[in-house]
Amino acid sequence: MANNFKNGGVSGVSINSSSPTSLYTATGVKSIVIELDIANTSTSAITVSAILFDSSANASYHIVKDAPLPSGSTIKVISGQKIVLESSDEIRVYASSTSADAIISVLEDVS
Repeated sequence: MANNFKNGGVSGVSINSSSPTSLYTATGVKSIVIELDIANTSTSAITVSAILFDSSANASYHIVKDAPLPSGSTIKVISGQKIVLESSDEIRVYASSTSADAIISVLEDVS
């Protein structure tokens, strides 16, 4: 089986915790999240959050919640550990400001 590595990113994440930005959805495949980084592009400190949405349980779980992020810095939300996503699971992000960019690296179609 070939390795299917994917990157995804979003600039200006949602500031609404009830409607976070969907960064990645495991569409029809099982996937492994390899890394998730969130950068603060503003001149002020912000807070950032990342969520795993489990579609089979219709439930959301914080990976990190309201982590402080100084101006011009990046947080490695997932680095080293792995998160397995089943089909239709999602990684979602939100912040206290739209001045946050998020980047995700994923290995798709794993068994």
